[in-house]
Amino acid sequence: MDEARPEEEQVNAAGVVGDALQGASMDSDEALVRSARQGDFGAFERLFERHRVMVFRIAYRMTGRRDDAEDITQDAFLKAYQNLHRYRDEARFTTWLVRIVTNLATDRARMANRRHSLEQQEAGGALDWMTVGTTREDPSENLEREQMARLVQAALAELPPHHRLMIVLRDLEEKDYQEIAGIVGTTVGGVKLRVLRARRALRDKVNQMLEKTP
Repeated sequence: MDEARPEEEQVNAAGVVGDALQGASMDSDEALVRSARQGDFGAFERLFERHRVMVFRIAYRMTGRRDDAEDITQDAFLKAYQNLHRYRDEARFTTWLVRIVTNLATDRARMANRRHSLEQQEAGGALDWMTVGTTREDPSENLEREQMARLVQAALAELPPHHRLMIVLRDLEEKDYQEIAGIVGTTVGGVKLRVLRARRALRDKVNQMLEKTP
């Protein structure tokens, strides 16, 4: 059997890499959106499976209610599917999708605030800037950290939706300022200011709760 020459091996390797890259590009969010626009519902189902956990997590952190988060998740993907023709390819699909989710979740949270029925937010373990200086080595200090985390989440639930949105996107979802700017439709500088104000509001709320603690 003839052995493959080095140049043939290079050509074959290049072909494999090229096929892999082509397959990856065909599986990108943008490629799936294009297919969905042409009537391929299976492509949109793949987008749903890829991003549904992220969408649910954001919705849950915004509302604090599992049933609300499930409704928002379904509504968000339905709205995205119905408005695929409005999606502009220069923005990432996830940025566009998160904007839909946060708008729906903000509306739902405002309704919940009026009913005064928000439950405690999911303890996400983020918001480290609220608990700087604690350690995990001392059990008593670890307990204090857990208590502070619960207090922070309770305070977060009482913030106005526009402040809560900034905390969720920046501190819990850890999105960068540029992406948040695309989601909420403002400048990076504007986002930084909103995050600063939201963090200040959260600190004030936590301090108020601490003062009421026996």
